[in-house]
Order: sequence, then structure tokens, then C-alpha cells
Amino acid sequence: MSATIDRSRRGLLFGRIASPAEPPPPRPPWSKPEREFLAECSRCLDCVQACPEQVLVRGDGGYPEIDFGRGECTFCQACVQACPAPVFLDPAASKPWNYVASVSDACLGYQGIYCRSCGESCEAGAIRFSLTGLRIPLPSVDAEACSGCGACVAGCPAQAVRVAPVEQRA
Repeated sequence: MSATIDRSRRGLLFGRIASPAEPPPPRPPWSKPEREFLAECSRCLDCVQACPEQVLVRGDGGYPEIDFGRGECTFCQACVQACPAPVFLDPAASKPWNYVASVSDACLGYQGIYCRSCGESCEAGAIRFSLTGLRIPLPSVDAEACSGCGACVAGCPAQAVRVAPVEQRA
């Protein structure tokens, strides 16, 4: 039995008022589109148990989601292999997801404080720093190089980095 979760009603019960247009939380890599994922996922959480990086967690409604605050996704495919439900695309035939990192103006660099933690944690080299007149390097994300793994999120002391689908980038 699957049920679609109305986040706005659920949030009201927990004191979190959410917009009905609020994007769904990040699902495991290679997940089918949200509607299909929710319809087919049994919420067994085998994928959460299988995740060696422990970034998959039990989310709203008992569905698995990624918590980039816990670390990065290494795209090991353990979640795909552990899942008995048909909720994943074929990893050999598709990209893991269409996520990319973005850095908000809460970044310490924009506050005049030297910090390069997000860039240092980015194995792909997708976060680059440009010098300003103040000589404080400011980050920029190369969306083409970014895998959306989330390695940059947990290390940011200002919580200025987020990973979201490309069409929702700010």
C-alpha cells in the first residue's frame, strides 16, 4: 500500500508550514521520478541500511532521502542493489541524478572571512574561487563539473551550500 504524502498538511501537524510547491527531498541516486518513486517504494529502508556513507535516512512519511549534512554520496550503487522494489533506474543507462551544488550569500567569503572548505572537499574540482578587490576568494560552482555528491555541504561552517535539482538552483 502506497500513499502520497501531502507535505503541507503533515508539516502543519509538526509546526512546519510548507508551501505545496515545495520541492521533494533529495531521493537516493538513480531514483525514478518522485511520483513513481512514492508509488513503488515499500519504505522497507533496505537502501538506508545498505548505504556505506550513511547519508540515506528515513525521511518524511518513512521514505528514504539523502541528508547531505551527514556527508557525501559516493554513487556506490549499494542502495540500488539492496532495494527489492522497482524504484530505481538502471545505473548503467542513466545519470545518478540531475543535482548540482549552489552557494548562497551566507558564505563566509561574502562576509569578508577567508574560507575554502567547500572547495577543499570537492573531489571533482567543481567549486572554484575567484579573488575580489578585498583579496577574499569567492566560490563559484561549475555546474557541468558538479556531480551533486554533496561533499561540499557538510564541511561548510556557514551552511551556505545546498544541493538541489538543476531546475531549482538559486
